[in-house]
Amino acid sequence: MSWVRRLGPWLGLGLCGATSLAPAPAQDWRPVPGTLMTRWAATVRPDKVWPEYPRPQLVRTDWLNLNGLWEFTVTPMVRTQAPSAWEGRILVPFPIESALSGVGRRLRPDERLWYRRTFAVPAAWSGRRVRLHFGAVDWACQVWVNGRFVGEHRGGYDPFSFDITGALRSEGEQELLVAVTDPTEGGQPRGKQAHKNEGIFYTPASGIWQTVWLEPVPDPCINRLVVRPELNGLRVRIEPSVWRDELLVETVALAEGQEVARVTGPVAEELWMRIPSPRHWSPEDPFLYDLRVTLRRGTAVVDRVQSYFGLRTVTLRTGEDGRARIALNGRILFQLGTLDQGYWPDGIYTPPSDEALRHDLEFLKRAGFNLARKHVKVEPERWYYWCDRLGLLVWQDMPSGENHTPEMRLQFEVELQRLIEARRNHPSIILWVLFNEGWGQYDTERLTAWIKELDPDRLVCNASGWTDRHVGDVVDVHSYPSPVSPPPEPNRASVLGEFGGLGLGIPGHTWSTQFWGYVMLPDADALAQRYRRLLQQVWHLHRVTGLSAAVYTQTTDVETECNGLLTYDRAVSKLDPDWLRLANTDPQTPWPGQFFSPPAFVQPVLWRYRLQPPSGDWTQPDYDDADWAEGEAGFGTHGTPGAIVQTVWKTDRIWLRRTFELPAMDFSRLQLLLHHDEDAEIWLNGVLAAQTSGYTVDYVPLPIRPEALSALRTGRNVLAVHCRQTRGGQYIDVALWMPEARNENSTRPAPPPVP
Repeated sequence: MSWVRRLGPWLGLGLCGATSLAPAPAQDWRPVPGTLMTRWAATVRPDKVWPEYPRPQLVRTDWLNLNGLWEFTVTPMVRTQAPSAWEGRILVPFPIESALSGVGRRLRPDERLWYRRTFAVPAAWSGRRVRLHFGAVDWACQVWVNGRFVGEHRGGYDPFSFDITGALRSEGEQELLVAVTDPTEGGQPRGKQAHKNEGIFYTPASGIWQTVWLEPVPDPCINRLVVRPELNGLRVRIEPSVWRDELLVETVALAEGQEVARVTGPVAEELWMRIPSPRHWSPEDPFLYDLRVTLRRGTAVVDRVQSYFGLRTVTLRTGEDGRARIALNGRILFQLGTLDQGYWPDGIYTPPSDEALRHDLEFLKRAGFNLARKHVKVEPERWYYWCDRLGLLVWQDMPSGENHTPEMRLQFEVELQRLIEARRNHPSIILWVLFNEGWGQYDTERLTAWIKELDPDRLVCNASGWTDRHVGDVVDVHSYPSPVSPPPEPNRASVLGEFGGLGLGIPGHTWSTQFWGYVMLPDADALAQRYRRLLQQVWHLHRVTGLSAAVYTQTTDVETECNGLLTYDRAVSKLDPDWLRLANTDPQTPWPGQFFSPPAFVQPVLWRYRLQPPSGDWTQPDYDDADWAEGEAGFGTHGTPGAIVQTVWKTDRIWLRRTFELPAMDFSRLQLLLHHDEDAEIWLNGVLAAQTSGYTVDYVPLPIRPEALSALRTGRNVLAVHCRQTRGGQYIDVALWMPEARNENSTRPAPPPVP
């Protein structure tokens, strides 16, 4: 029975937009042919590309969208003068390497990418300052208006703006010129962008890749808004463009259009707004208050912006068992999410549309996830807006860099600070990830403390993966494919930053004919079986070890990496989202079959064991093992991939015995479920049932020899195991299992009709 199904569009909410000025007709643009495309690519229009207001938490009514067709050319790096000729048109805000840019070419480190367009300033803006905003440009850019240099910026992920009032002509057409360089591997924070895209590294995204817009502002104006939610209220601070003693700030909170709180105070102070009968934000109830902030001089309104906020806290709670756990709003909440890399086959870093961006998040919510780990990339503001609206928790990674030199480290820290300042108002973000798997890792203790100082209201992961420096709020490990839990600590929660990586390529929906996953599976049924086994282990780790969160790799396929729950073009869900919801949210979801001697991830199981060779025929049912030690499965060393260690075993051999009961039944369908590192032999009632060599990194089924099946009987039986170890990790756990019949689907819900 196949779980592969095509996904139709799902209903979502919208936000205000503005009319875009396109400098050229639509027929001057078309996507680059021959590449994998999403269905939203067909809806992209050069005269209305990304028309939504790009900054949902600091909204002004007047603005002008500059997305659309710009002229472009590429010159050698040594050229610093504006070009006199242009190669063609590029669709902003799509990276030059992308199909939707209409160009689809790589920018070399020794090249400079030039953009040009014209615009007109609306007459109604007269008397106000005019700001030019960029959502993000990768990586270094210089900007001219009407031939006058207005500023430069370095950093591929953060928004920036320039006051261009002094460069504007009094009337008529205005010229905007942007020059961009992007070494990609030159030391700047770049995430997974690489000149050679293969494996876990992907196509670069150079140039303008988020919305460009103009906005009129008064003088003075509100530059930045900082909100700090608590359970019964909100702390609000604004940063004005000019600090003056006579300025006042008025903030008004509204719930579903009705005013619930108001406070006014000096511009230099943080204001406290108490919310009566507060409604807390959570994944189950992502309630958001509207916020109106007004800058006043006496009774006169100087500036006004619209925003929103959610009342929530994220903290650690230590239970009676001495283990710290993550709590949202004071309540322990297990977090289950996906690694979300934010790549698109047609736009690379830039989704084709707001609807496309929202689609992935709605899929995750429907599938029962409450978390997304935004992996070494920073998204446009509207991605976090939809996480806020839909109720999806976010772990935000800092994009990784090489950080070999003092200059590289300075740039890394500049961009880290900008990331936190630009995204800190979103209630969905609950944790900052400083480093991933040691990539560019340095000064971990200092930087972790600095992040806590910059943002004391969120948790910090010092390193997601294998390079923990014993600071921050969580200890984070990665394990493929099977989940593990790091040893619990009193002051840091245990989390699993990556696991899974189950691969399945869907014909017609892959980036290339060559693709891979951490574990390749033949079809969707095999994927469903393996996924459910992994989730059973995750929930067991949560119950038994206090695991606070687990992140499955990954939301979608990315280029040649095909271990996503969705194909790269978002056309196919490899597992039905309603089936996923059941597997993800119900810790008691039935295993696909029945256990008669369970594995460690289902429940603690006692075994008799010895670390020295036993005397006599120790595999026989009537053997006296009363002097053997007793311990819970599994047996091994912590850190062995896929291992759930309850009893430490560090010697070169171990012998195990346990009894179990069988009802009157047909024994022919019984199998062993085994995780071994290394060679193992298994007996049933003294008869050799199976032997295997090498090691596994997960639980795998193993057939039972016919003569051992014949030795089974109704009532009491004995399972005996011998395992050898030579080097590396070690682990042994054995279960007796009857798989679910292939034509029996009573534990699976039928998939919904295909839209």
